Amino acid sequence: MKPSGLKKILTVPQIRSADQHLINKSNISSWELMEVATSAFFDALMGHNMWRQRVLIFCGVGNNGGDGFALCRMLRKKGIYARAVLVKFKDELSPDCKSNYDMLDDVLIVEDPADIPNLDLTDVIVDSLLGTGLSRPVDGLLKKVVESINSSGKRIVSIDIPTGMGGDDLIAKGSLVVHADLVISFQRPKLAFFYPEHGSFIKNWEVVNIGLDEKFMQSRDSSNYWLDARVKQLVKNRPRVSHKGHYGHALLMVGSEGKMGAAILAARACLRSGVGLLTTQTPKFGNSIMQIAVPESMSLLDHDSSVLSSLYPTEDFDAIGIGPGIGQEKLTQILLDSLIKESNKPLVLDADALNILSKKKALLKALPAQTILTPHVGEFKRLIGSFKNSEERNQKLSAFAVEHNCVVVLKDAYSVIADSTGALYFNSTGNQGMATGGSGDVLTGMITSLLAQGYTPLDAAIIGVYFHGKAGDLAAKKRGHHALIASDIVDHIQIDRVW
Repeated sequence: MKPSGLKKILTVPQIRSADQHLINKSNISSWELMEVATSAFFDALMGHNMWRQRVLIFCGVGNNGGDGFALCRMLRKKGIYARAVLVKFKDELSPDCKSNYDMLDDVLIVEDPADIPNLDLTDVIVDSLLGTGLSRPVDGLLKKVVESINSSGKRIVSIDIPTGMGGDDLIAKGSLVVHADLVISFQRPKLAFFYPEHGSFIKNWEVVNIGLDEKFMQSRDSSNYWLDARVKQLVKNRPRVSHKGHYGHALLMVGSEGKMGAAILAARACLRSGVGLLTTQTPKFGNSIMQIAVPESMSLLDHDSSVLSSLYPTEDFDAIGIGPGIGQEKLTQILLDSLIKESNKPLVLDADALNILSKKKALLKALPAQTILTPHVGEFKRLIGSFKNSEERNQKLSAFAVEHNCVVVLKDAYSVIADSTGALYFNSTGNQGMATGGSGDVLTGMITSLLAQGYTPLDAAIIGVYFHGKAGDLAAKKRGHHALIASDIVDHIQIDRVW
């Protein structure tokens, strides 16, 4: 069962059908919808310190260009210096674009590269050249304009999508695309925003509501979902009259000689995510380390002094996480084999547990239903083999989750979760400061905690991934990206906090 309240990511044709649905349902014109959309874009743009800025808006001949002309009017009405430029790569303007063009009397017209204005005298460039209706490569006059925009050194904001990028597909290698500092997209992010290959074209993006019918949009056929603030609706309330027994008992099987830091991070994150009780199983030497570093955790000492080797009875636990810092010694491989085949508790497998799985792939067939796997891209490649790009990667991710009836969290800049039906959930939180050792161990602790509290495996993965990224974002506001470390993420976990 899919979590309720999560928004579907739609294809470009589906979004167009939602536009038309609203036009028909509300008996408005397409021009009026354009005004609503541009007003929403304008409001969002004004939240980015636009006062005393000189704005140059490059407009195409289609509806995306119409948005640009309308934006010019709105900025001027607020007293902001704005100038529109029509890049006339085609003679005919779309009807709505022409309507907005005709409402300005001083549009600069570019019909030749020599007409491109001097960009030194502007502060912000708005790209409204091509929208999601991209049906042609960026070449000729358009190519010269985009190259000028990209080399200007100015702040660049794109309306809905950067020029040169399609909404649904991975762009061809070597294609020319506007490099946007910010994209303000209408109603939904585009699937293309989540491809790692497009990271150099979009530094940041946000979404504005333009009033499309959400019920209609959610009724469209899509297996792609977007994790935004609505994830908070999945978090259960805690009654005042409750005790630790109500919130589960987690077991973390973690650590080995030289890798106890991973164990500590996972344990602290597990506790910060609300579990009632936590037991950590570590090699014998790790007992004093854990007792000092994480006094809230109980200890279960392995028979071996330096690696994990022993499978103890698991009936007292509600969920088990294994992998952070465990290494890949033979005794640990045997332990993992036994755990997968004998335990009937919900499992989270991470780090070296996944590396062992990649060496003993027959174990994949023995995974209990709805086991959660949390690989980074390198670990995922070891599990399923290579892929040529992120589109193929996502296809293989979906197929893997279906084949093995599991939930897979693929950790990346935009982490994506695959459920056992093949649906994909793209996360919107997190930042580049989280690209640091130990971040994944924190996530394992969080998901194991949620699983022990009684969340379904899919909900545990979704909540864990979203709030893991949110904690990283809160930490980055305090520390910045360069100084952020995994312990900062733990310190900023706030699953039930409303921002």
